[in-house]
Amino acid sequence: MTSFRLSMALLLGLAPSVAFAQQRQGQEWFVPGQNQGAAGQRPTQPQPQPQRPPQAPTQPAVRPGPTAARPPALPPGTPPPAAVIGIVDIPEIQRLSTAFNQVREEIERRRTRLNDDLQREQNGWRDAQQALATQRAQMNPEQIRNRERELQDRITDSQRIFRNRSQAIEQAAQQSLVQIEEALGVVVRQVAGSRNVNIVLPRPLVIMNEPAFDLTEEVAQQFNRTLRQVTIPAESDGSQPPPPPPGAQAPGGGPTPAAAPARPAPAAPPAPQPARR
Repeated sequence: MTSFRLSMALLLGLAPSVAFAQQRQGQEWFVPGQNQGAAGQRPTQPQPQPQRPPQAPTQPAVRPGPTAARPPALPPGTPPPAAVIGIVDIPEIQRLSTAFNQVREEIERRRTRLNDDLQREQNGWRDAQQALATQRAQMNPEQIRNRERELQDRITDSQRIFRNRSQAIEQAAQQSLVQIEEALGVVVRQVAGSRNVNIVLPRPLVIMNEPAFDLTEEVAQQFNRTLRQVTIPAESDGSQPPPPPPGAQAPGGGPTPAAAPARPAPAAPPAPQPARR
């Protein structure tokens, strides 16, 4: 099921959201320093926080689906059974799958809403920064420090919330992928068993084949009857980090409810740059 898992991951977009990915490569923003002197003095520019290097999209870590019991090994000298081959077109099954399209549409909707909310929040940062720059001359140093601290706290909270929301979206897509993969594996084995097929190959690996070898249509029809809907985890508001996926490995080696997610969190959105007088 490796090709199915990889194509599912690519089509579901299991990578940091567009806004987060663009910001990693974009401008460096930051909040005005909180250790500056008298009013009207140019603020000291703090050092930008180190950014994580961009990472190529990786295959999501998912739990292996249930597998049939492994048959005993053939005795030495016993020839293997004659190969009866079937061909399955995974992308075509995905296109026809009601459950797969349900997951893809929901994940895309959540990502779009996350990016829209992030853009609105960044605009709020800019407005607050411009207001602070305009009013700086009328405020004493203590008032300036308080305003900067409020803006810094707002940005820090927003970064945490958007990071948690992005992690929750990615984790929901991974868990949905596991459900679809497990169900499709069962259907492929059932269809193959009904035709006495003992080897199933993905269509991209086959240069040519006779139509009689192709199991795609039968698998797609039975898969839609078997799994018409996937239980997608509820969308998080970002106030709390998402729970680790089932089976996540702890640093010590064993599964634990407190294990970290399998993929790294996207970089937090940067803070706005102060306007220079």
